[in-house]
Amino acid sequence: MSNHEQHDAAHRPVQRKEMSRRQFLSYTLGGTTAFMMGGAVLPMVRFAVDPLLKKKEKADFVKVVEESKITTEPQEFKFKIHQVDGWYESDPELVAWITKDASGNIYALSPICKHLGCTISWNTLGQNEYNCPCHGARYSIKGKNLAVANYPLDQYALQIENGFVYLGSIQPNTEVKA
Repeated sequence: MSNHEQHDAAHRPVQRKEMSRRQFLSYTLGGTTAFMMGGAVLPMVRFAVDPLLKKKEKADFVKVVEESKITTEPQEFKFKIHQVDGWYESDPELVAWITKDASGNIYALSPICKHLGCTISWNTLGQNEYNCPCHGARYSIKGKNLAVANYPLDQYALQIENGFVYLGSIQPNTEVKA
């Protein structure tokens, strides 16, 4: 490009790109369609994600048994909790093995074996232990793993109020070490 051509290009007015009618209609219809699709899709996304956005509530404690009925021999107690899973509400029945030790401390164990999830029972082999019928796991009266399972039985959070035992959520066993 010569020096003369550069001088002419510098003094020429800037040419704007004009938008054609077809481009204007394409942009307008595309934007309107995107807006309408967003209006239809956003409620579906909100519906799918809503349970994740709700705050998790702490598990309520459920009245299970009178404190005076607890003995040093483990007893099986069944109780119901109210559970909300997404939009599904249910009242499943849970089980706890509740006992007290020689000093009067009460504790409640989950009946779910830590080996493969079978349901344990108390003293079925006459050895004063919890036994799992599936694979022979054994646990002490406080839930310590004695054979097969790698971890002790879980325990329920426990409160005692007005002479009643209340159970909460399941948590790792703090009475014994694995």
